[in-house]
Amino acid sequence: MVDYNGRMGSVYVAGRGMPPAEVRRWTAAFGTYLPERRPLDVLDLGSGTGRLSPGLAAEFQGQVYGVEPSDRMRASAEQAPHPGVTYLPGSAEEIPLPEASVDAVLMFLSFHHFPDQLQGLREVRRVLRPGGVALLRSQFSDVMPDLFWYEYFPSAREVDAAMYISVAEAKALATEAGLAPAEDVVRITAEEPRTLRESYQRLSLRAMSTFERLPADELEPGFERFAATAERGPDRLMPVYSATMLVLTRPS
Repeated sequence: MVDYNGRMGSVYVAGRGMPPAEVRRWTAAFGTYLPERRPLDVLDLGSGTGRLSPGLAAEFQGQVYGVEPSDRMRASAEQAPHPGVTYLPGSAEEIPLPEASVDAVLMFLSFHHFPDQLQGLREVRRVLRPGGVALLRSQFSDVMPDLFWYEYFPSAREVDAAMYISVAEAKALATEAGLAPAEDVVRITAEEPRTLRESYQRLSLRAMSTFERLPADELEPGFERFAATAERGPDRLMPVYSATMLVLTRPS
């Protein structure tokens, strides 16, 4: 497990933060798969530093609950309070909300951290109102993107794939938990291209689970090669990759 109360928690905002325009693109994309009525109450499960929670409140005009097990990450989120957001300590396996209390659940790159994914999805079903929707924004082992920076770290793609389950496995868990998965995985493009320099600066903070799992002897040589490439072409725009998401519904 990644310790988000330690080093990762201290660099996460700088390494994984989102500009406001990117938050708006994400929340607008989520709205495509949620009911049109407003307000909608939303659970941001694994809300981390709250990079999306205020945007969810603005987009869906209801109460947003950010549930996060890391005290350090949650404290960071609480430094920027929003009247529509309540941050709560808790985990996916024990969500501190009543049954049928939210219209939507967002799991944004948090599902692979759930110690018990089936129990987490059962809890998601429990807190969803009938007809409510859960958005499982995750990587899946059988549809992994070929990220440009993998070339600097020979084990990175294999390490990343090992963190995630396949689409079929995720659907099977959701079905067992009482959620109905959509047939197709959704693809969303919400990021703007970053320059090579910007990409290096963000990744060099190692605010991604990948770098916690890479062999130690790959890290420094990899970042040295990455830095040298960034020095030669700092303003080159890097690829933008579509993000994968599985839409799950609690049957009415």
